[in-house]
Amino acid sequence: MLGAGFMAAVHSRAARSAGAALDALASARPESAARAAAELGYSRRLDPNALAEERFDVVHVCTPNDSHAEYAARALRAGSHVICEKPLATSAEAARTLTEAAADAGRLGAVPFVYRYHPMVREARARVAGGATGRLLTVSGQYLQDWLLGADDENWRVGSQAGGPSRAFADIGSHLVDLIEFVCGERIVRLAATARTVHEQRGGHPVDTEDAVALVVEFSSGAIGTLLVSQVAPGRKNGLVFELAGTEESLRFEQEDPERLWVGGRSASQLLRRDPDQLSPEAARLCVVPAGHPQGYQDAFNAFVADAYAVTRGQTREALPTFADGLRAAIVTEAVLESVRTRAWVEVSAR
Repeated sequence: MLGAGFMAAVHSRAARSAGAALDALASARPESAARAAAELGYSRRLDPNALAEERFDVVHVCTPNDSHAEYAARALRAGSHVICEKPLATSAEAARTLTEAAADAGRLGAVPFVYRYHPMVREARARVAGGATGRLLTVSGQYLQDWLLGADDENWRVGSQAGGPSRAFADIGSHLVDLIEFVCGERIVRLAATARTVHEQRGGHPVDTEDAVALVVEFSSGAIGTLLVSQVAPGRKNGLVFELAGTEESLRFEQEDPERLWVGGRSASQLLRRDPDQLSPEAARLCVVPAGHPQGYQDAFNAFVADAYAVTRGQTREALPTFADGLRAAIVTEAVLESVRTRAWVEVSAR
């Protein structure tokens, strides 16, 4: 485990749930590594610079964004499989290099787009793929948070040096785009974006990343959509929502209420509840407790890590998000930044 913060704890719980032995934890600050290793149950502490000298079954990279590419590359060179937090890299070029390196090494590179692992997301995907939704017409989505609402709210992500050139979109907008493209089975091919930085300074330090982004998007089929991403939306803690309309039905999923999927029809609508006896096979596979017993974010993360570990053992798992998906997120992020800069429509590269 590389990292000693919130995400390191989430990954560690998921790793333990999947049966992993928590061997070594490394962090740039020795005192943080000691604390986290003790709290999370790792056998030993490791210097991050020793990463390339030792092969592990899996290395989890949960460090600040600017170090993801370097640490992931070191782990791949040592022969380890890698699970790397997003953004995979702070540029599409670096993300492409990592994707190619994982393929050349024959190692798994996975990125935790874990919202794919809510059973009702898989149910939505199955309905679209099976034709129940019809031809895609429109998509709307939002990912709203309030943890950076105030000018005194600080985090390493707000500066581009550690966080990269995009903050709100690279951090949470990437989840929204991945989820929508995953469910729809289509890619965004053109977009127009605008962004706003609400606080020019935080804690006396200049801010050079965005607090909010709004997009208009076009999909490969001709469907159109709007997306809103914000980390300054009062009262919204993790408001990830998408709604898509097809010629036959609409589908709406809300991450803060993940036990249900709204299915809209012209003459009648219904709420599908998470019940493994009533869901598609992939959705039912991800149901770890009976209907009426809520599942949530950590369950989705556990399922992602379990699937990643299974793939490292030579098994096959449906729709595991890999470095290729991390590269896709980096490509879309760069298209968003270009559109914000030029105030124009931008074609989104397929690769």
